[in-house]
Amino acid sequence: MKDKALIKVENLKKHYNGGKVKALDGVNCHINQGEVVVIIGPSGSGKSTLLRSLNLLEIPTSGKILLDDVDITNPKNNINLHRQKMGMVFQHFNLFDNMNVLKNMTIAPMKLLKKSKEEATEKAMELLERVGLADRANAYPSQLSGGQKQRVAIVRALCMEPEVLLFDEPTSALDPEMVGEVLDVMKSLAKDGMTMVVVTHEMGFAREVADRVIFMSDGVIVEEGTPEDIFENPQVERTIDFLKCVL
Repeated sequence: MKDKALIKVENLKKHYNGGKVKALDGVNCHINQGEVVVIIGPSGSGKSTLLRSLNLLEIPTSGKILLDDVDITNPKNNINLHRQKMGMVFQHFNLFDNMNVLKNMTIAPMKLLKKSKEEATEKAMELLERVGLADRANAYPSQLSGGQKQRVAIVRALCMEPEVLLFDEPTSALDPEMVGEVLDVMKSLAKDGMTMVVVTHEMGFAREVADRVIFMSDGVIVEEGTPEDIFENPQVERTIDFLKCVL
């Protein structure tokens, strides 16, 4: 199914200060169903702005974003319904500190998907088991390590049965020894055919797991292709300079 576009972005612009700062400057791209797309680029390149625009956490200045062929930038469309199809995993986990792990995971499916408590709990425990955290179901976020919090954040997003998962630098806030455990979960999701868009500085992950790598700089897509294209044979000077600094 990797040839069916799930998300299409058309001429997306995000300007600040009356157009002086162009965080996104006419971006066109698509994300196919079952595809893992990794977005790389220097700080300030627009990669996180693009990712956060996909579910309108950033409101674009102009352009279109289509999810399942519905333009979610059109105010007539209920963005909250479309957000339910897009799981989001943040750099700083964004767990509810006043709720234990299980409650963090079951509150949205019960409220929004109208699942029974039993059904939501069963699904949550199954997912916690999968990431090796079933024994932490009654723990509070303050009792977890950074790596454990991020694994909970990923499975919390999965509880909503999304069509796509968006990851905004999911390992940037972690101690180096915890990065691997989070990347392992992401790799296993990719193997299972989950559609994923990942903004990351982890070039090893991009090289190993991505179907497609997008390199951004100054609010535009400079170059995109398979990991082999981008890492072994980049065509554009700006890409080559960036990779020299990070590889």
